[in-house]
Amino acid sequence: MRKLYTTLSLFILALASLAASVPGRVSAGENFSGVAIGGKVNDFKLQDVEGKEHTLANLRGKRGTVLIFVSVGCPVSNAYGKRMEKLAEGYKARGVNIVGINANHTDTIEMIGEHAAGSGLTFPILKDKGNRVADQLGALVTPEAFFLDAENKLVYRGRIDNSRDESSVATHDLREAIDATLAGKTVTKTEARAFGCSIKRVA
Repeated sequence: MRKLYTTLSLFILALASLAASVPGRVSAGENFSGVAIGGKVNDFKLQDVEGKEHTLANLRGKRGTVLIFVSVGCPVSNAYGKRMEKLAEGYKARGVNIVGINANHTDTIEMIGEHAAGSGLTFPILKDKGNRVADQLGALVTPEAFFLDAENKLVYRGRIDNSRDESSVATHDLREAIDATLAGKTVTKTEARAFGCSIKRVA
């Protein structure tokens, strides 16, 4: 019996070790790094899926900008595709632009373009080569959102909402931050832990 318990214990330890070593779905920690809330996000220049260069200055909305880190193969990021597109469509007329950023070194521009077309994503998606923008903001997972006000100051960072399963969504964290800002109100929740797949940074 003791031998059986020992074998089971070793098996459980092995499974735990394996789970810890497999990359995949993770949560951005509560001790955020990168630009602090209220800090200004510096301008940057990245290419879109057609190879055209864009800056934050020429993509930002008159009343704000949402930068969302996305991925080609992450199932969590893909589960948010329709919701991200709805955000882009709904807030454009209100002066807030949605911009996707792919910082995964494993995703090529060609892959990003094909994925966007196949997923029905019409908002700009930029390739963050060398994960420079991801490092500047401290982005860790896909999807992870950063809402900037009209002056490019960071107002909110974290998850889009509280559930990958749209039918289980109870809090619309990103929308609440945008709506409060557009209404001239103080954003009460400026950070909410993002969850998804880790950004595949360059070594």
